[in-house]
Amino acid sequence: QVQLVESGGDLVQPGGSLTLSCEASGFTVSRYYMYWYRQAPGKDREFVASISSTGTSTNYADSVKGRFTISRDNAKNAVYLKMNSLKPEDTAVYYCHGAYRDFTHWGQGTQVTVSS
Repeated sequence: QVQLVESGGDLVQPGGSLTLSCEASGFTVSRYYMYWYRQAPGKDREFVASISSTGTSTNYADSVKGRFTISRDNAKNAVYLKMNSLKPEDTAVYYCHGAYRDFTHWGQGTQVTVSS
C-alpha cells in the first residue's frame, strides 16, 4: 500500500522545538521532490518547505525561514521537518507531500499546537 505517514506532532510552548517525521511505504522517495504543507483552522493549506530528490536544494516559506529545516534520509525512506522557535501562528495540521512526474502522494497529517 502506497502511503506517507507523518508523526511527531504535539503540544509545545512558544519558543519550543519539534521535529516532524514522514515515513513512506509502498514506494521509494528517492526520486521524489518532497514537501511539507500545513493547514490552520479556517485557512487554506499552505506551503511550508520543500527538498529536492537528492537533498541538495531546499526552499522555505518566508514565515518559517530561519526557524524550520527540512531534511531527508533516502536510505530510511523518510523526510523530516525540524521546527525551532515555534510561534502560536505555527499551530496547524502538518502534511507531508511527495511528487514525481505524474505521481503525487499525501499523508494524513499530524497536529502541531503551539500554546502556553
